[in-house]
This record gives sequence, structure tokens and C-alpha cells, in this order.
Amino acid sequence: MAAILARKLGMTQRFNQDDGRVERVTVLEAGPCHVTAIRTADRDGYDAVQLGFGATRERRLTRPELGHLKKAGAPPLRHLAEFRDEAGELSIGDQVTVEAFEPGQVVKVSGVSKGKGFQGTIKRHNFSRGPASHGSHNVRPPGSVGASATPSRVHQGVKGPGRMGGKRVTQLGLEVVEVIARDNLLLVRGSVPGPRGTTVEVRSDG
Repeated sequence: MAAILARKLGMTQRFNQDDGRVERVTVLEAGPCHVTAIRTADRDGYDAVQLGFGATRERRLTRPELGHLKKAGAPPLRHLAEFRDEAGELSIGDQVTVEAFEPGQVVKVSGVSKGKGFQGTIKRHNFSRGPASHGSHNVRPPGSVGASATPSRVHQGVKGPGRMGGKRVTQLGLEVVEVIARDNLLLVRGSVPGPRGTTVEVRSDG
């Protein structure tokens, strides 16, 4: 299968041995992940595989979680995630490693983006600013957002200031640059969602 859970370690750069071109890559500590459950269409209504990642202490998990992992023969794990249509020939108790990927493979990475707090429309929605000269007071406000008499309200869905980031984001079309199996590392060209240390989901793209 081409799906795995990983921890974002940060970004670095490497030089392509073929043409000497510098490549900006994100280093992911991918797996090994334990297969903790298999979902089937006959029993569950859909086909999927559940992977566990990130060793933790028993006291940090509930008894149902510990019982579920013990039934699968897995140690206490912090993160569980399901990947649809990726079960293949896996069975409960197997392990998924970075060897499931290969250089040149195109993947998509899902994670929670960095939270940026309450932001205005210029930063949040890329609005243009107003003139800053000739006594203008409309420098960073969003401007007019609704009529006065009719409908006497602001329509739902109008872009405005608010909480930015902290949402699930999927980055598509990322290329695997290198697979370091001995260290469980996956080098992906470009950036992936979230700050350092967060857990992301990596799966084949298409």
C-alpha cells in the first residue's frame, strides 16, 4: 500500500546529483505504522485500513483504546487514522514502512495547518489595501460589505476578518525525492501543512 502516517521534522535542502540543482525538501519521519484494523464493505460498508503511529505511555490512553490496540497486537500508540481503499493484502498486525514509497512517486500530504489567530482580510483573504495618502482613512479595513436598506444585513459567506489557519489542509502533487529506509525518513519536495512535530498523512496521489 502507498499510505502512511508521518511526523514532520522540518525542511532542509539537498543537491540533485544529476544536474546539481538545489531542491527544497521536507523531512518526514514516516512509520513504521502498525495495522490496527481492517474495514470491509460487507461488515463496515467501506474498505479501509487503520494505521497506528507514535509510541506513547499507557496512562495517556483510555481503556477502550488500550483494548483495541492489544487486540491488534500493537503497543500503545498516540495516533490512529484510516485510509480508504488502501488495504490491499495487509492484515491486522502487519507493519507499514517507508519502503512502500519510491523516489519520483507523486504523493499528497494532509495535516492541520499552522494557526495564525484572528487576522484581517488583507492577510486572511489577500485583499488589496486602500490608499495611504491624501487623508484616506481606508487603509486596511475591508470596505463596504452590504447595502443599507435592502437587504439590511450582510449576506452569508462574505469574506471578512476572523480566525485564520488551524484547519485540515491537503497538499497535492508533492514528489518523493528520497527514501531513507534505515532511518524511516521520507524526503518530499516542497512544503507540507503544519508546524514541526505534527503528524501528517501521506498517501499516493492518483
